[in-house]
Amino acid sequence: MLNREIPFLRIGVPLCAGIVCGYYFRPDTLFFIAALILIIAAFPVSLLFNHNISNPAYGIIFTLALFIAGLLLYTREKSSISSLASEETYFSGYLSDYPEEKENSFKMIFKMESGMMGGDQIPLNGSILLYHKKDPACLSYLPGDRFIIKCRPLEITNRGNPFEFDYRFYMENRGIRYYAFTDSSDISGYSVPGRRKLAHSALIIRERIIDMFRERGIEGDRLALVAALTLGQKNMLDPEQKQYFIKAGVMHIMAVSGLHAVILSLFIFKLLFFLKGRLNIIRVLITLILLWAFAFVTGLTPSVLRATIMFTFLHAGNIMKRPVNTVNSVLASAFVLILIRPSVIFDAGFLLSYSAVIFIICFYRDFYLKLRFRHRLPDLIWQSAAVSIVAQAGTLPLTIMLFNRFPTWFILSNIIIVPLSSIVIIVGCLVPLTFPITFISKPLAVLLDFLTGMTEYLTARTASLPLSTIDNIGLSITGCILLTITMFLSMRFLLVKKSIPAILPLSSLLLLVLSGTIRDISTRRSAELIVYNSIGHPTVGIRTGKVINIYSDTLPPGQEVTRHCAAQLLRPNLNLIPEKPCLLKADDNALLITKHLNYIILAQNKPDILIIEGGKPVLERIAQPVEKLKAVIVASGTNPGYQISKLIKSLNADTVHFAGREGAFRLKL
Repeated sequence: MLNREIPFLRIGVPLCAGIVCGYYFRPDTLFFIAALILIIAAFPVSLLFNHNISNPAYGIIFTLALFIAGLLLYTREKSSISSLASEETYFSGYLSDYPEEKENSFKMIFKMESGMMGGDQIPLNGSILLYHKKDPACLSYLPGDRFIIKCRPLEITNRGNPFEFDYRFYMENRGIRYYAFTDSSDISGYSVPGRRKLAHSALIIRERIIDMFRERGIEGDRLALVAALTLGQKNMLDPEQKQYFIKAGVMHIMAVSGLHAVILSLFIFKLLFFLKGRLNIIRVLITLILLWAFAFVTGLTPSVLRATIMFTFLHAGNIMKRPVNTVNSVLASAFVLILIRPSVIFDAGFLLSYSAVIFIICFYRDFYLKLRFRHRLPDLIWQSAAVSIVAQAGTLPLTIMLFNRFPTWFILSNIIIVPLSSIVIIVGCLVPLTFPITFISKPLAVLLDFLTGMTEYLTARTASLPLSTIDNIGLSITGCILLTITMFLSMRFLLVKKSIPAILPLSSLLLLVLSGTIRDISTRRSAELIVYNSIGHPTVGIRTGKVINIYSDTLPPGQEVTRHCAAQLLRPNLNLIPEKPCLLKADDNALLITKHLNYIILAQNKPDILIIEGGKPVLERIAQPVEKLKAVIVASGTNPGYQISKLIKSLNADTVHFAGREGAFRLKL
């Protein structure tokens, strides 16, 4: 039944499984050649089973072919990013976006085309994240501008802390594997292209629209909010503004997504009410053209593309008078995006967007019909609440896993703020459209400024309510998958009568509880020492079961500790390191933290594990022999120069670890 109504489910699942497998396993070309030969040979054999009602052999081979295709697509995407040596090289390429101003530099994404290596010009692929020293000239650079630039590429690495955000993987999925520091003297060539790419033209148009808002009197925080709500440009927002929307549970309205596409498409469609009958096809075409234009201006983000492609499929089906399964249209749009960029399935926005939409399509109507209101106003409020509850149910596991928090007032905020933001989006689109007509665009800009201020005020008030968010809650990847399945099956069983047997949601719930229990038992029966790769100060964690003792120069400790405790549901005991040197006990090991080291300190404390910290530690030569150390860890923020390296060599330790360079240190006890 599902194969006929939702064929893209059968196509998409093995394709995505192959992509996920590619994250853990990178086969070589020989593997794909062998797999291709095997699949081509197996398809004719499967035809021998065609006399049966079903052909399981063909289904298995087809599924395997899709799995291999997903694995191949992801492997090719990753291998297409060029590997670079960490040495000064001249690169030729162009800017992918506007320079983003930081405190001491401009952050620029530089798309490589070629590089001078060994005296030869080698074609390259991928991007470098440039931190360019502040220069007024950067303000004039536009997306697509071409450069010849000299830099020393450094590979992007993670800090190595437990359960931290995988920044390296995130940047690699955007085609960026390296970063570099540059200044104006490193630019040896600059030119403006005769013709820019569509993506670059879209970014320039988006910036010009922001200038239109500015010319009509919208400034400061409200301009930043208008740019985020209508165009998806969040670089202008203050961190405090973002926190308000996160705590209120309406951050999704800042990410230009399907919500924006729905609002605009419905507005345009209703606006063209006079095109009926045979002219309906013109009405649909105008709607789709304007919707694709909006997607183009907002940078063709996956969430907007998903909605735009889905609406295109739905409207195309209506024009051809063929009923279209909504879930299949959503999955078809996902299939197109995956073919364009396989790693999109790992993007948080992609996952949140599709999970919310699928839950709304599957459960909104049945949930909404559970309550009936005779009057229009309470019915509209209930509609908004029902959509929010169903969407939140779909994104709950991902929200907890990705952000370690849950907004408790999401129903209230979505009922009030989402409808208000819908008006902001519509008015925000009308201002640039009517910009040449001053007597229309100016009043609209005044209205937009007022509505934006009201949105910001209500969001801040909601975020300041008691218990606005439940923080520091975590979930593993396995737990996230099982909780999503449990939520889906439970809602299906409760809302759609006789759709599935009760054993299915109960079984998924049992698996969820079982996985959590296994993880909990494993954690309780283990212990470890962790020297976090924290910024600015050393942080040491000694975990025994579910309790972790944190020792740090500053309290509370950094985000790396909070995320680790949330992900493993640990109970932290915070301790301020009183003085240096500081001797701690970690199981049967003596742990010494010091920024001053000599023979007397070593002889008196007799440590098994030594942690050297401080920006410029005072280290004296160890002339006499000392007991052999299990490990020497140089904490982050300590410069691992020649003096430290020479001293460590004389200590003759089993393990030497530089946290700032190699990531956090972890040792099972």
